[in-house]
Amino acid sequence: MIAAPFHAGERALQALAGSREQMEVAGPRVIRDYMPDQHREFFGLLPFLVVGSLDAELQPWASVLAAPAGFVHSPDATHLRVDALPASGDPLVGQLKQGATLGLLGIQPHTRRRNRMNGTVEALDDAGFMVAVQQSFGNCPRYIQAREPVFVSPRADAAPQAQWLDKLDLAAHRLIGSADTLFIATAYPNEVAAGDEADASSHGVDVSHRGGRPGFVRIDGDDVLTVPDFNGNRFFNTLGNLAAHPRAGLLFVDFDSGDLLHVAVTAEIVWDGPEVAEFEGAERLMRFHVTHALRRPAALPLRWGDAQLSPHLAGTGQWNTGMRPLTDGR
Repeated sequence: MIAAPFHAGERALQALAGSREQMEVAGPRVIRDYMPDQHREFFGLLPFLVVGSLDAELQPWASVLAAPAGFVHSPDATHLRVDALPASGDPLVGQLKQGATLGLLGIQPHTRRRNRMNGTVEALDDAGFMVAVQQSFGNCPRYIQAREPVFVSPRADAAPQAQWLDKLDLAAHRLIGSADTLFIATAYPNEVAAGDEADASSHGVDVSHRGGRPGFVRIDGDDVLTVPDFNGNRFFNTLGNLAAHPRAGLLFVDFDSGDLLHVAVTAEIVWDGPEVAEFEGAERLMRFHVTHALRRPAALPLRWGDAQLSPHLAGTGQWNTGMRPLTDGR
């Protein structure tokens, strides 16, 4: 058990939501400094792993590593070994070094299972890396769209080069505007955490999943994205990080082509008001201001079939047609 698993940002939002007392009891019970056997076995079943990292400018990034199932395995309850390395152009390349803090998300969309593990890179070699556990905990299956990945052999020729975007272009808007899933990396860096009485294990990087009906990410004007935040576990890991360090890395996946879009944003939380009330099921909103992005064509060697939307989305709404997507061909 971790005696104080939540940092100042998480505690503040728990108090605002009226769940602080409940989390004081529940947090230490479910957030561990080791992986239970069920989690250790689960990671070994996965053909991909979502990874959150933090660059030298304290910008979080969300990435994904993929290989045939078994490339992630746990030699013991406090370590996870990943036999894969990021490809050229992946934001993770610059951050993957010994001592770096990472957020790891194991997710199996077709069964709607997911588990998180945040930790520190303990060893790095030519084949992969070892992560020592700081925090390990499960997440509920809500809002995960059921789709099963199939691993395809990476291209024999060189994959198209990564494309740096100072602004989102029309192709990026189309991917984002039709998305039913995104991954979000956030952080509570040591530079922000100074003086926080929480356990040191609560400092570092986290990566999480968000899901909704297709189009649940609204695009407004010049590169502003708004996302509803639905009822969850009340830990406020992601939003607590944003309250303390309002920067995030979003990852959008084209499930047909394997294209990846990494988006660096600054963030604000819209806690209440008419805009929140107008979106059925939203308890608050996350508003992201895009600073830059990176597109990596055909970077993910996985392909998915059609998605079966989560039954929990039945109680959620959709944005009205007043959204303002990019249409000028940029």
